[in-house]
Amino acid sequence: MIGFGQLGRLLHINWVLVKHGLDDVIFATHLFRPFSFLLYFWPPHWFRHKRAPRAERIRCALEELGPLFVKFGQILSTRRDLLPDDIADELAKLQDRVAPFPGEQARQLIEQAYKQNIHEVFAEFDETPLASASIAQVHIARLLDGTDVVVKVVRPGIKRVIERDVSLLYIVAGLAERYWREGRRLRPAEVVREYEKTILDELDLMREAANASQLRRNFLDSEQLYIPEIYWPHCRSNVMVMERISGIPVGDVDELRCQNVDLQQLSERGVEIFFTQVFKYNFFHADMHPGNIFVSPEGQYLAVDFGIMGMLSPEDQRYLAENFLAFFNRDYHRVAELHVESEWVPSGTRIDEFEAAIRTVCEPIFERPLKDISFGHLLLRLFQTARRFNMEVQPQLVLLQKTLLNIEGLGRQLYPELDLWQTAKPFLERWMSEQLGPRALLKNLKANLPMWAEILPQLPTMIHDLTKQAQKGELELQWRSEEIAKLRREVRTANRRSFAAIAATGLIVSAAVILGLDGYAPRMVADAPFITWLLGGIGLIVLMTYWPSGAGRD
Repeated sequence: MIGFGQLGRLLHINWVLVKHGLDDVIFATHLFRPFSFLLYFWPPHWFRHKRAPRAERIRCALEELGPLFVKFGQILSTRRDLLPDDIADELAKLQDRVAPFPGEQARQLIEQAYKQNIHEVFAEFDETPLASASIAQVHIARLLDGTDVVVKVVRPGIKRVIERDVSLLYIVAGLAERYWREGRRLRPAEVVREYEKTILDELDLMREAANASQLRRNFLDSEQLYIPEIYWPHCRSNVMVMERISGIPVGDVDELRCQNVDLQQLSERGVEIFFTQVFKYNFFHADMHPGNIFVSPEGQYLAVDFGIMGMLSPEDQRYLAENFLAFFNRDYHRVAELHVESEWVPSGTRIDEFEAAIRTVCEPIFERPLKDISFGHLLLRLFQTARRFNMEVQPQLVLLQKTLLNIEGLGRQLYPELDLWQTAKPFLERWMSEQLGPRALLKNLKANLPMWAEILPQLPTMIHDLTKQAQKGELELQWRSEEIAKLRREVRTANRRSFAAIAATGLIVSAAVILGLDGYAPRMVADAPFITWLLGGIGLIVLMTYWPSGAGRD
């Protein structure tokens, strides 16, 4: 049931969509279809041919609806497996800009979190925000020991606003799926669920602090990437304190050149960092857009904002690495096999048909020079092709594709001649050899050594007991199979049906015999003895109860 507050917000959303020429979405719903004639009295509708492109209108509408819808659009832009390219490219331009809330209010929130005066925690606290976004804002501060830090504070009341707007997004998604011709293909309800999980996770700054701490530990001695230190004693669910860092925004290429930073090396380092995170540590920063990346004068990357992180299972890691290698060796048969083996597509998928579809997509791409091939777009085309073969959406792969597109775009902004494959191939080949070679065997043996140390002393006794049971004829083989268990259930059901059919038939025959032998009884119903109706009725009920349903028949 939609409340009055939600109804007002929903009407405002519809007004903004109509204002930006997205009326085909609104007036396709059963709620507003009767009022579609009003469009002819709406001046902008008279000049439809002068409107901006569809994708630009969608972006402008989201910007007007506010920061949470901007955030939703940013996440939606990563779903290139669902969106047309023009909309995805336009949504990627969305910037999470929002007016800051008062610094005095931020101070109060911090004091409530610490349950003490702010000057008992910080020697200095600047109430003027350093940066402000839809979920939180950042202030400069100094700890009592003189350490310069930044303090991230969650916006007051933001959870309630998120829950209100997410509930409306579910309503809009439901209407779109039901009435919009593209709705079912784009599966908007699924996208809203993904957005809800992501944005609610970002509200927990303890989670973000833990992500930053893990990533810092992974790159502690690295010259490629620096992660600021987290000050755990001062972290709460709505307040996070971390080391203050300074650097050149990665998008400021002119300043990087002025600082004599080697842009080719910097772009190649970005690729190496990505593959190191994904394949070596299986923990990657999934929000690496230019606003979250800085560069030191020495050419070291500095990262911030760790609210969205990605992980892959060991199986996904291996299949992904093999996919990349097979792609660039043009082994499309192996690519198709890997998708079936990993169960990214149904097991019944025909390998030859899938291989042909992949070849059709990839051959035109590989005819270009390697430096002109977009790794991220290649992965995207693969996902789009696989969707035709009922590939289920893999959230971890969507995050990976988004991150790869960010890294690749960043690298080519810094150095347009970047050959991503030349940088990535040696890393992938080395990783595969480590996973499948003698080193991998030794690594697995080392990992399982404690288990074997526990089992080996018991092994002679277990073998002796097994031999003794075999000699006495006491050895039993227990074999569990889902198919056999299913067969047993079907046999039991068939037996029950047979028994019920015999019993019901007996009751009906008895009723017929009584009717034939005794044409009159003390209690008659419609010229038949009551006992005849009783037995016949019970028999029919039993038959109907145990009669196999249509779903149960082969």
